[in-house]
Amino acid sequence: MSGPREAIFPTRMALTNTKLRLKGAQTGHSLLAKKRDALTTRFRAILRKVDDAKRKMGRVMQLASFSLAEVTYATGDISYLVQEQAKTASFRVKAAQENVSGVVLPTFEVDRVPGSDFNLTGLGRGGQQVIKAKEVYAKALETLVELASLQTAFMILDEVIRATNRRVNAIEHVVIPRLENTIKFIISELDEMDREEFYRLKKVQGKKKRDADAAEALKKKLALESGEPAPAPIMEQVDEGPGDLLATKDQDVIF
Repeated sequence: MSGPREAIFPTRMALTNTKLRLKGAQTGHSLLAKKRDALTTRFRAILRKVDDAKRKMGRVMQLASFSLAEVTYATGDISYLVQEQAKTASFRVKAAQENVSGVVLPTFEVDRVPGSDFNLTGLGRGGQQVIKAKEVYAKALETLVELASLQTAFMILDEVIRATNRRVNAIEHVVIPRLENTIKFIISELDEMDREEFYRLKKVQGKKKRDADAAEALKKKLALESGEPAPAPIMEQVDEGPGDLLATKDQDVIF
């Protein structure tokens, strides 16, 4: 039998179990293929979003740099004022989870905390530039968190898709052919065993017939040597019945 197969004793039970295993492997291959397709579709969608987010991030950071340059030109260095007023975080990142075909993907969202917007910064001069820079950097931070969420999901999906592809290929090119070769081997061996059993029974019947013929010939030979007539075959007597009652005549009876 060509191709790799499992080392198994060919029996009817082994054939049934192997067929069940083959059916399970085919079902698993179908499910994994569907999972791979769903993950690949989501992976491509995330890839497009990552590309858009990176382009957006580049534009937003460019605007933020220009806004900071305008603030520095209008008000001078205000970093010490920002450090003095920064008591709590203005933005917080919330983490959540998303299930995609059994794969848990982390998602991050920005939560803006009110009451810490540095309202007094730029009160003397350059207030408009400070507000503009603040909004632009807030937009940059939101874009950065979105990009981080997409990039994390991208890396996780990439690893899961690779593992799923390896499993699908292993089942398709290794497990299923091995089980199919095993089933073919068991069927061929069982057919060979049936042929051997049929040949053995045929030989046994032939030997019994030869022995019976030899015994019958020996009896006839002994009967001829002893001068006794050979036993005639017993014929079955057939009762013909009464026949025609009018054609027969009974004997006279004298009283």
